[in-house]
Amino acid sequence: MRVAVVGATGAVGSTMLGIMRERAFPADEVVPFASERSAGRTIDWGERELTVVALSDESIQGFDLALFSAGSSVSEAWGPRFVDAGATVIDNSSYWRMFDHVPLVLSEVNPEALDSHQGIVANPNCSTMQMIVALKPIYQAVGIERIVVSTYQAVSGTGQHAVEELHDQARAVLEAEEIPPPKVYPHQIAFNAIPQVESFKDGDDYTTEERKMMAETRKILGDDSIAISATCVRIPVYTGHSESVNVQTRDDLSPEDCRRLLADAPGLQVLDNPSDGIYPLAIDAAGGDDVLVGRIRRDPSHDRCLNLWVVGDNLRKGAALNAVQIAEILAERS
Repeated sequence: MRVAVVGATGAVGSTMLGIMRERAFPADEVVPFASERSAGRTIDWGERELTVVALSDESIQGFDLALFSAGSSVSEAWGPRFVDAGATVIDNSSYWRMFDHVPLVLSEVNPEALDSHQGIVANPNCSTMQMIVALKPIYQAVGIERIVVSTYQAVSGTGQHAVEELHDQARAVLEAEEIPPPKVYPHQIAFNAIPQVESFKDGDDYTTEERKMMAETRKILGDDSIAISATCVRIPVYTGHSESVNVQTRDDLSPEDCRRLLADAPGLQVLDNPSDGIYPLAIDAAGGDDVLVGRIRRDPSHDRCLNLWVVGDNLRKGAALNAVQIAEILAERS
């Protein structure tokens, strides 16, 4: 089995390679792809080194799987070419997610959707992904009528330049120096919270990130009747998205039963003893594969509403891990 990793030098691409090595992914050959300027550099991969290759019609031939994390324009242009060359593409960008013929797959939630793929499989948005890992067991058990979610998203979700921007601004504040002007974000991110993740399209007062969460949730769960509202906020945390989720269920579910239900679900850890300071934290989620859920409590304003606090590593489970898990399922089927 030959596997391509497109965007291998980026934050998510390098995490994909690391996870494949950790999980002993059954590949005979792994080839990292990146831009022309990165071609020829080597990447440490355990006992061997991988040499970065530039995308070309010749270099993409002969692959079984291609894991993409290089942005929407690259996925749009090169995804179909890999498919035409015989590969199945697992794409981490937003480009293919809402195409009807492209399954949007979360490994613990809807792996059966892979049965209908036509060469391209989409990886969900990181914020959507960790929320649905926590909500799918609830949806299966008692149904969901409405979701109101507020996210608190780490800067690594934007990329390395955003991480550097936070670092430089925070250092300047702490050392009483002039704060460098923002370049990645519209405002200073250090010691701040920005109620804008991604962009506003003309005539829409919800951001593209908020629209993704709403649309992708319905597609993954296969239920267009779910009412959902999202507010996405960028905060000065390096890694780990946090979410406050208010979920209105169809049938009653007590907080105690919810904890038991989630404790038995795959990919989840329940951390819920708030009086002792035990609840999910971004620094605890960073570097881990599980989604953490806690602060499970009844909404006092509604008999069939629960509040949850959901945290996950946005680079691992929010992107790279799920792509590798999908690849593992496809590899088993080949």
